[in-house]
Amino acid sequence: MTDMSPLAEADPTLAGLITKDAQRQRAKIQLIASENFVSTAMMQATGSVLANKYSEGYPGRRYYEGCEVVDEVETLAIERAKALFGSDHANVQPHSGSQANMAAYFAVAEHGDTILGMRLDQGGHLTHGSPVSFSGKMFNIVAYGLDSETEQVNMDEVRRLAIEHKPRVIVAGYSSYSKILDWAAFRSVADEVDAVLLVDIAHIIGLVAGGAHPSPVPYADIVTATTHKALRGPRGGLILCTEEYAKAVDKAVFPFSQGGAINHQIAGKALCFLQAGTPEFSAYAHQIVRNASVLADTMTSLGARIVSGGTENHMFLVDLRSIDEELTGKEAATLLDDMGITLNRNAIPFDPRSPFITSGIRIGTPAVTTAGMRQEQMVTLGTLIIEILKHRDDAGVLEPLRDHVRELADAFPAYPADFDGYVAVS
Repeated sequence: MTDMSPLAEADPTLAGLITKDAQRQRAKIQLIASENFVSTAMMQATGSVLANKYSEGYPGRRYYEGCEVVDEVETLAIERAKALFGSDHANVQPHSGSQANMAAYFAVAEHGDTILGMRLDQGGHLTHGSPVSFSGKMFNIVAYGLDSETEQVNMDEVRRLAIEHKPRVIVAGYSSYSKILDWAAFRSVADEVDAVLLVDIAHIIGLVAGGAHPSPVPYADIVTATTHKALRGPRGGLILCTEEYAKAVDKAVFPFSQGGAINHQIAGKALCFLQAGTPEFSAYAHQIVRNASVLADTMTSLGARIVSGGTENHMFLVDLRSIDEELTGKEAATLLDDMGITLNRNAIPFDPRSPFITSGIRIGTPAVTTAGMRQEQMVTLGTLIIEILKHRDDAGVLEPLRDHVRELADAFPAYPADFDGYVAVS
């Protein structure tokens, strides 16, 4: 842009770094399942003067004066979230998905209580019981995993573990699993052992909002989520729950685990809940799923093994040993990023390699769908990925492939070529 922005004038070094990453996002194809591209309207909301206000407490019950406007903003976000997901109650203050899970656990459980969650190395999240997370340090964790044959959640095992250990909380949800979970079956198990059912939809919240994935809200006591993945909102967390747990959830967020609300982020959440309730967003959510399915099928047809037999949501894992026994997730992810395709290494179920090396990669389609790619581009993209990995040591093959990747990225940019990466103030 020709005119110097206030940021560029105040801190040209920082402005340059932001612009540099905007160029990176535009120049490469983004396939990290937990990332997306927000609109400039979202950038305006999250960069607004609402960042100035301190507002411990909740609308109508603040510990600071001057909160009448941020009360309206937060109430707007709450009501939109409740309407969008059909929930009795919503708390929009969690700063992240991890913070949402911490608050949700402590709303219904005490330190040392038993929680039944999904194994990190088979698709779960750090906050579902990893020993390096607060969840594994503060609670007694019992973990369920995947069936070794189907690589899918085995509800018989979930039920057996629940009956044996009598958990206070059962967590359904994941960060790297490509199938639809049976919410009704989890509800049945929770009822059988008198446990609270907590569903973590951090990854699929956008698909649920758009009607492209079954909603857990009718079955769960508490639902946690993030707003920055397929939902295309600001970075942050969300808790939905039944009226029975509303007061406990609110107290567990503030004052137990957080202080003042991040009001400009809550404004962004209000905007994303509005946008996610439109027919256009529903079409977008369904396209994410179609794109993931076509991309997985394309790679399967070219010899790659997709974990769990395919995908029913926005992401999937590729077992790289099906391409080359020696190929690791670390090597594949590094090479692909250098070639212009950004994704992440990921452990596969029963992975013999370390979490830092891995035997797999995780691929997600929210960002490329936002950029406008459809099924045709997924076929091209899947073919490019396989060709790059199969010829990773052949520079003569890789250079033309790099050109093809660049052409595809240029045809479907995240943002306009002259976009600095931030919304300039005129």
